[in-house]
Amino acid sequence: MTASFPLSAAAVTGLQDVQHIIRPRSIVIVGASADPRSFGGFVQGNLERFAYSGVLHLVSRSSDEINGRPCVKTVDELPEGIDLAVLAIPESGVLDTVKALAARRCKAAVLFASGYAEAGEEGQRKQAELARVAQASGILLVGPNCMGFTNLAAGIPVTFEPLAPRAPETRPGVGVVAQSGFMAANLRDAYLGRGVPVTTVFSTGNEVSVCVEDVLAALIADPQTRVITVYVEQIRRPTVFLQLAAQARAAGKPLVLLMPGRSARAREAAQSHTGALAGDHATATALLQREAVVVVSSLDELLDTTTVLLRYPQPPAGGTAFMTGSGAMKNIALDFADDLGLDLPELTPATVEQLTAMLPAYAVAENPLDYTTIGIRQPGLIGELVLTMLADERIGSIVLAIPVGPTMAQRDKADHIIPTIGRASKPTVLVLTGDSSPVEPFFLDAIEASGVPLFRSADRALRALRRVAQYGEALQRAARAQSNAIEAVPLPGAVPPNGIFAEYQGKAWLARAGLTVPQGALASTADDAVAVARRIGFPVVLKAQASELPHKSDVGGVLVGLADEAALRTGWDQLFASVKHHRPELVLDGALVEAMGPRGLELVVGAKRDADWGPVVLVGLGGIWIEALKDVRLIPADMAEEDIVVELGRLKAAVVLQGIRGAAAVDVRAIARVVAQVGAQMRANPNITEIDINPLVAYPLGSAVPVLALDALVVAQVAAQPVHPVK
Repeated sequence: MTASFPLSAAAVTGLQDVQHIIRPRSIVIVGASADPRSFGGFVQGNLERFAYSGVLHLVSRSSDEINGRPCVKTVDELPEGIDLAVLAIPESGVLDTVKALAARRCKAAVLFASGYAEAGEEGQRKQAELARVAQASGILLVGPNCMGFTNLAAGIPVTFEPLAPRAPETRPGVGVVAQSGFMAANLRDAYLGRGVPVTTVFSTGNEVSVCVEDVLAALIADPQTRVITVYVEQIRRPTVFLQLAAQARAAGKPLVLLMPGRSARAREAAQSHTGALAGDHATATALLQREAVVVVSSLDELLDTTTVLLRYPQPPAGGTAFMTGSGAMKNIALDFADDLGLDLPELTPATVEQLTAMLPAYAVAENPLDYTTIGIRQPGLIGELVLTMLADERIGSIVLAIPVGPTMAQRDKADHIIPTIGRASKPTVLVLTGDSSPVEPFFLDAIEASGVPLFRSADRALRALRRVAQYGEALQRAARAQSNAIEAVPLPGAVPPNGIFAEYQGKAWLARAGLTVPQGALASTADDAVAVARRIGFPVVLKAQASELPHKSDVGGVLVGLADEAALRTGWDQLFASVKHHRPELVLDGALVEAMGPRGLELVVGAKRDADWGPVVLVGLGGIWIEALKDVRLIPADMAEEDIVVELGRLKAAVVLQGIRGAAAVDVRAIARVVAQVGAQMRANPNITEIDINPLVAYPLGSAVPVLALDALVVAQVAAQPVHPVK
């Protein structure tokens, strides 16, 4: 499917049109050189080898002509309105040259030079000045610290890498955008080496002007680009990127992204590499996946997943099948798929019946399927087995793992298996086992002609199909996401100076938002406390209350199990004395008197508004478990309840929710409802920055009160400040 999706720079706020960069009608090389191994020489050589059809100008201080092309000595001698300048000069001359180009109304420039934000404080100052000049003059800058770009569809290589000439690419292909020049080139070479068509490869470097988002918009709008590969070390405009990801999703163009930064050392390296200041990787990942961005964790996955999605852009509905002629490979696949969380579903009875009729009596018709040695005598039957399994409604994709074999066996496979599996409409990948064992050229040609993605590793094939399955799941989740038509519950009064509402205020707000909190009330005297306790019933909990006291237990501000009036009055005096001892300057609003909640399973539900990315919700086991296991799921704030239930099932300790060692199963749907309610209020109230419910106690299925928020913290912005817009 080739998407034709209208998207211009104006479609998403803050984008810049880079079409005149990617398809320039005129180019000037500033720093042109007769030395073919100079940066200027490489750029000119590339353009000439690719037979660039536009107008090419040269600026050289040392040469009057290069390869028969005339040179001018300075930028001032150039005609006005050139589309693109390539600065093959040292950093020391860049700023003045950019100013001169702007005066000649040059539209854009590619800057190869390094020594800017990636080089420390002085480099950051230079980059800031470069950005100021570019913005003031209206010239767009690509880089600095980049390797340029190559438009393979139009045959325009604007890079200092010496490239072998290629005919313009006419097939639908992969578009690549990367902040790293090395990674852009690496991905380009890897795809081309696999025979994967590539449309445009763009390196953005330090992004002083043109950013990943600008290039991404152009690739989404390009009808020839079917899948987009992105490598970033920081997404500098998260709101814009998420809007573009939604556009790509609507256009049916998979967007596959690798973003290092899960580890602290990777975040530090990213800063030194591109001048990026890494954000919250987990938050970014959750919200990118919400827009069906395929976020991968390795370079192998980036290459493999993109390759499969280019061939099969429609995500599969159903699980994965695995076929092989080896019982050992079948067992390995079972274990590895289980580790990945990749569904290998049972086949329908009708499929089992069909396979049984095709297989020898000693073979078992199941998934994974070991078809035994029949391929030696009947190689064509293997392809028919693949199509039979793919016809099963439970199967959405398949891996066929076969040995390379001797030349005769390769000929059989090329003639009888490959043409058949090439007709498959569902994602089908071929694994040739034997690692680096040689494959005959005719066999490789047959595989390439079929379009079936080729792997030499079953592990990599299964990982890729898991990512493809996740893409399909993400598309379905996006379609089920909660509506934006949410009524915001007003905050409980004016925001305190520190932004933190006292617990009694936060709980009152949560109760109005639909959550269940313990019965109770704020008391200002011991007599008030006794009156509240008589109304709700003993035993009770007593908690000191003040905006400046979010962590009450640290100062003895929480007393539990107060069984009668005498214990409550004694506890009142004890609590106020303890707080006074630890925080003599603090004036309490009073004390919260609440009914003791019955014991249950403790969870934590929290939400935060990232300044760049927006709101996300966290859910996991609470109490000591959150510290010991860090077993939580990070969820977009608009995720539907049914999908939250699925996320709860992905907790490492999900079995605890289902009941273990005699404990009853808790009401998982009630937990999911709380998560959804919290997310809804985060989206409806953009001035709320944090919600923390810890613990949220869950009770067995059928309980009158399925969940109870025992403690809560609500934080809001203190003053009018820019906030992340609500989607």
